[in-house]
Amino acid sequence: MFPLLASATELSVTFADNPLLQSLTLYLFFAGTVAMGAGALYFFLMRNTVDVVYRSTMVVAGLVCAIACFHYFKMTHVYQESGGTFPTALRYVDWLFTTPLLLVKFPLLLRLGDKASKFFVQLVTLDVGMIISAFIAETSPVGSSNWWTFFVVACVFELLIVAILYLSLGNAIEKAPAPLAKSLQTMRLFILVGWAVYPIGFLMAYSGYGELREIVYNVADVINKVGFGIVAYWGIEAMSHGSDRSIVSTS
Repeated sequence: MFPLLASATELSVTFADNPLLQSLTLYLFFAGTVAMGAGALYFFLMRNTVDVVYRSTMVVAGLVCAIACFHYFKMTHVYQESGGTFPTALRYVDWLFTTPLLLVKFPLLLRLGDKASKFFVQLVTLDVGMIISAFIAETSPVGSSNWWTFFVVACVFELLIVAILYLSLGNAIEKAPAPLAKSLQTMRLFILVGWAVYPIGFLMAYSGYGELREIVYNVADVINKVGFGIVAYWGIEAMSHGSDRSIVSTS
């Protein structure tokens, strides 16, 4: 979608040989692949350094980055070999797998017992609905009724996700041990603020800034996947090795 600056010629790996925006976009696809791969390796390696109860969260963090690394590798080749055509379908496939995994970290870290499954289902269902609605909008003619309708539907799903994190899970997050609560509060901000980048980027296509949008998406993806996982790890690490460790063992 939106091949505003695309050409039939494969893009060069030499920065100066392509138009500036295309080179920036291509290099950020390269950087995104490396960053996601490094994030996956880091989280998998750190898994055995934390308490057993938190290792599943570290595995999820690693899986998010590993899946994204694979898709960024594929997106890089599509963008380069097509001469600058945006790999929209691959990006949405990536989001369909990775964004639900990001959200399930909240009930995993909170260890809600029987209530956890309820929040797993709610968050994953809303997230899948958001991604599918956004993809339908993305593949509709820009500015058409379908484009606007499904864009609004996707935004409603996103707002409902935020509502669950701030309202339904708000009390549980506040009552969590201090290191974990701090990480979870920051992770909520990633969803509230970090994910707001994507509907803004969607609207950039309406204004004809497709190339800039890909740059924004590439940077946001690394922050919202690798950064999100690092924040979760900080809380987990503090709980595993700090003064709050006894709370884990007795809960």
